[in-house]
Amino acid sequence: MTRARILLVDQFAPWRDYLRARLRGYSHCEVVGESADGLDGVEKAQELQPDIILLDIALPQLNGIEVARKIRTVAPRSKILFLSVEDSSDLVEAAMKAGAHGYLAKIDVESKLLPTLDALLAK
Repeated sequence: MTRARILLVDQFAPWRDYLRARLRGYSHCEVVGESADGLDGVEKAQELQPDIILLDIALPQLNGIEVARKIRTVAPRSKILFLSVEDSSDLVEAAMKAGAHGYLAKIDVESKLLPTLDALLAK
Protein backbone atom coordinates (compact mmCIF):
# COMPACT_ATOMS: atom_id res chain seq x y z
CA MET A 1 0.00 0.00 0.00
CA THR A 2 1.36 3.42 -0.91
CA ARG A 3 1.44 6.11 1.72
CA ALA A 4 -1.26 8.76 1.55
CA ARG A 5 0.09 12.28 1.20
CA ILE A 6 -1.49 14.65 3.76
CA LEU A 7 -1.75 18.45 3.82
CA LEU A 8 -2.49 20.10 7.19
CA VAL A 9 -4.39 23.40 7.06
CA ASP A 10 -4.93 24.97 10.49
CA GLN A 11 -3.90 28.36 11.85
CA PHE A 12 -2.87 26.98 15.27
CA ALA A 13 0.74 25.74 15.03
CA PRO A 14 0.60 23.55 18.17
CA TRP A 15 -2.41 21.72 16.69
CA ARG A 16 -0.51 21.11 13.44
CA ASP A 17 2.42 19.85 15.56
CA TYR A 18 0.05 17.48 17.37
CA LEU A 19 -1.40 16.15 14.10
CA ARG A 20 2.05 15.70 12.58
CA ALA A 21 3.19 13.76 15.66
CA ARG A 22 0.00 11.68 15.66
CA LEU A 23 0.49 10.77 12.01
CA ARG A 24 4.24 10.16 12.29
CA GLY A 25 3.70 6.68 13.69
CA TYR A 26 0.97 5.83 11.21
CA SER A 27 2.60 3.98 8.32
CA HIS A 28 -0.21 4.69 5.84
CA CYS A 29 0.31 8.48 5.81
CA GLU A 30 2.96 11.13 5.45
CA VAL A 31 2.54 14.87 6.00
CA VAL A 32 3.77 16.61 2.84
CA GLY A 33 2.79 20.18 3.68
CA GLU A 34 1.26 22.60 6.14
CA SER A 35 -0.52 25.91 5.97
CA ALA A 36 -1.71 28.41 8.57
CA ASP A 37 -4.28 30.25 6.46
CA GLY A 38 -6.96 29.53 3.91
CA LEU A 39 -5.47 31.24 0.88
CA ASP A 40 -2.11 29.53 1.36
CA GLY A 41 -3.94 26.25 1.95
CA VAL A 42 -5.57 26.48 -1.47
CA GLU A 43 -2.20 27.29 -3.09
CA LYS A 44 -0.50 24.36 -1.35
CA ALA A 45 -3.34 22.01 -2.31
CA GLN A 46 -2.91 23.03 -5.94
CA GLU A 47 0.88 22.68 -5.78
CA LEU A 48 1.07 19.42 -3.80
CA GLN A 49 -2.10 17.61 -4.98
CA PRO A 50 -2.28 15.70 -1.67
CA ASP A 51 -4.40 12.61 -1.20
CA ILE A 52 -6.03 13.98 1.96
CA ILE A 53 -6.37 17.50 3.36
CA LEU A 54 -7.02 17.93 7.08
CA LEU A 55 -8.79 21.28 7.14
CA ASP A 56 -10.04 23.57 9.91
CA ILE A 57 -13.13 25.79 9.55
CA ALA A 58 -11.75 28.90 11.28
CA LEU A 59 -8.90 30.20 9.13
CA PRO A 60 -7.52 33.62 8.28
CA GLN A 61 -7.78 34.88 4.68
CA LEU A 62 -10.52 32.40 3.64
CA ASN A 63 -12.66 30.28 5.95
CA GLY A 64 -12.54 26.50 5.64
CA ILE A 65 -15.82 26.26 3.72
CA GLU A 66 -14.50 28.62 1.03
CA VAL A 67 -11.17 26.81 1.02
CA ALA A 68 -12.95 23.48 0.43
CA ARG A 69 -14.89 24.93 -2.50
CA LYS A 70 -11.71 26.25 -4.10
CA ILE A 71 -9.83 23.01 -3.46
CA ARG A 72 -12.56 21.07 -5.28
CA THR A 73 -11.49 23.06 -8.36
CA VAL A 74 -7.68 23.10 -8.01
CA ALA A 75 -7.18 19.63 -6.48
CA PRO A 76 -10.31 17.64 -7.37
CA ARG A 77 -8.86 14.25 -6.38
CA SER A 78 -7.89 15.39 -2.87
CA LYS A 79 -10.18 14.18 -0.10
CA ILE A 80 -11.05 16.79 2.50
CA LEU A 81 -11.52 15.91 6.15
CA PHE A 82 -12.60 18.82 8.32
CA LEU A 83 -11.26 18.93 11.87
CA SER A 84 -12.94 21.67 13.89
CA VAL A 85 -13.94 22.70 17.39
CA GLU A 86 -17.30 23.62 15.86
CA ASP A 87 -19.68 20.71 15.50
CA SER A 88 -23.10 22.22 14.82
CA SER A 89 -25.20 20.23 12.36
CA ASP A 90 -25.55 23.31 10.11
CA LEU A 91 -21.79 23.71 9.88
CA VAL A 92 -21.23 20.01 9.23
CA GLU A 93 -23.86 20.15 6.47
CA ALA A 94 -22.22 23.23 4.92
CA ALA A 95 -18.83 21.53 5.01
CA MET A 96 -20.17 18.43 3.29
CA LYS A 97 -21.92 20.53 0.63
CA ALA A 98 -18.62 22.35 0.03
CA GLY A 99 -16.99 19.06 -0.92
CA ALA A 100 -15.75 17.50 2.31
CA HIS A 101 -15.45 13.74 2.59
CA GLY A 102 -15.76 13.81 6.37
CA TYR A 103 -15.98 15.96 9.46
CA LEU A 104 -14.53 15.34 12.94
CA ALA A 105 -14.81 17.47 16.04
CA LYS A 106 -11.28 18.14 17.31
CA ILE A 107 -12.24 16.64 20.66
CA ASP A 108 -12.74 13.29 18.86
CA VAL A 109 -9.47 13.31 16.91
CA GLU A 110 -7.56 11.22 19.46
CA SER A 111 -9.90 8.26 19.05
CA LYS A 112 -11.34 8.73 15.56
CA LEU A 113 -8.68 10.25 13.29
CA LEU A 114 -6.86 7.08 12.29
CA PRO A 115 -10.01 4.99 11.70
CA THR A 116 -11.48 7.86 9.68
CA LEU A 117 -8.32 8.11 7.58
CA ASP A 118 -8.45 4.35 6.99
CA ALA A 119 -12.05 4.71 5.78
CA LEU A 120 -11.10 7.58 3.44
CA LEU A 121 -8.17 5.63 2.04
CA ALA A 122 -10.39 2.61 1.38
CA LYS A 123 -12.76 4.67 -0.83
